[in-house]
Amino acid sequence: MIVCSCNVLSDHDVRSAVSSGGSLTRNAKQVYGCLGCSAECGRCARTIKAIIDEALGPCAKACCAGCPHNHAHAANEDAEPAEFALAAC
Repeated sequence: MIVCSCNVLSDHDVRSAVSSGGSLTRNAKQVYGCLGCSAECGRCARTIKAIIDEALGPCAKACCAGCPHNHAHAANEDAEPAEFALAAC
């Protein structure tokens, strides 16, 4: 299903961005960056966040020490530089 009509992004596109690369994608801005676009109207942000949360499962809120998604930036989504988020995609 199309979740972002401005950029024509599907739920599959969002799930692929979340599951690809070594960096953990935790917000809509990071998904847009991984997919080579940017937010336009913003109406899809909640849906994208819901897809991210669903895709990450129990890792969506916080990662435990043994989780492969456990990164230093997990506690603060906005702390990582944009180029780091793009490098994993």
